[in-house]
Amino acid sequence: MNAESIVAEAKRLQDWVVSKRRTLHCHPELMYEEVRTSQLVRETLDELDIRYEHPVAVTGVVAQIGAGDGPCVALRADMDALPIQEATDVDFRSEVDGKMHACGHDCHTAMLLGAAKMLKQREADLPGVVKLIFQPAEEGGAGGKRMKDEGALQDPDVQRIFGLHVWPDIPTGSAGSRAGVFLAAAGSVSIRVEGVGGHAAMPHHCVDPVTTSAKIITELQTIVAREVDPLDSAVVSITTIHAGHAYNVIPAAVEMTGTIRTMSMEVMTQLQQRVKAIAESVATANKCQATVEFPGHVYPPTNNAPEVWESAKNVATELLGEGNVAQLPPVMGGEDFAYYTETVPGCFVALGVRNEAIDAVYGVHHPKFKADEDALPFGVAMHVAFALKSLDELKA
Repeated sequence: MNAESIVAEAKRLQDWVVSKRRTLHCHPELMYEEVRTSQLVRETLDELDIRYEHPVAVTGVVAQIGAGDGPCVALRADMDALPIQEATDVDFRSEVDGKMHACGHDCHTAMLLGAAKMLKQREADLPGVVKLIFQPAEEGGAGGKRMKDEGALQDPDVQRIFGLHVWPDIPTGSAGSRAGVFLAAAGSVSIRVEGVGGHAAMPHHCVDPVTTSAKIITELQTIVAREVDPLDSAVVSITTIHAGHAYNVIPAAVEMTGTIRTMSMEVMTQLQQRVKAIAESVATANKCQATVEFPGHVYPPTNNAPEVWESAKNVATELLGEGNVAQLPPVMGGEDFAYYTETVPGCFVALGVRNEAIDAVYGVHHPKFKADEDALPFGVAMHVAFALKSLDELKA
């Protein structure tokens, strides 16, 4: 593997990759609605003469490059956008009100298409198979789990898997990750507190769910502070509260939602049990009733296999240069790439896209999020090099 030539070739593809990315950015689609995005992926694969399976997990695509008698390595990109109104000043901003590629999945998809183009040119020399997994519904829909359940890691069986995520905290030209848990387990919580509504001037005739909810929120903060090992990381955050519409009416109910984040599924279970017990007990003590649910999916922690991170780190260092690949601290964000690494050794790598000169400084999920497009060739090159290096290592 010649790192210098791979980077040079990826840079020659930059305009092609950027064009794909901008098309996707203009037309963001939410989870399991990625019809147009999936179509662009499939049309590009058709142009490259790459075989694929579709649909997988509603809108997903699984492509294959190489012969079927050797090891198999997978590269994954997510495709969905977020329900955010874009506030950037780019010429290719979202054309869909209330939807935006604010987490860089347009970049991920475009980079994997660039890698597909480069890997196809090397197909005759590949000592195995490279699977390209274009996945829907990372943002809360557990698309990774559904792709896995529908066979994305099988036929042939994947032996290693890699994912890239644009990372606005580190500069363009750099990358990072870590062995072990890199991203947290993540789940949601919904709490409904019911009391007795009435006139705010006569609270003694009511059972106030607002004051009760305030007590519940305060008590929930003691779980992390007093019940979780200080050497473990955990988050319990109530992020929305909805109650009433009039200043002089005590409402009959309060609806709250929030998130729970931990670095292990064991602590996640512990926190869910305590959130439920505390909310119900505080409500009872205040003559209210609390109903606690944990809707949606609980994403497991994203766990990088040490040997795969070591290989990825060495490859990234060859591509980007000494000193440009860092061991990053764990992050409490969640990622459904974790579903793949529950089954297959893998590594999730952060790709630097920060560039103050173009105001690419905002975090993901921010309406002003930007990605420095000069970083995209590095992502393409990393995908290609991860696959080539791993096939060689697995073949040996």
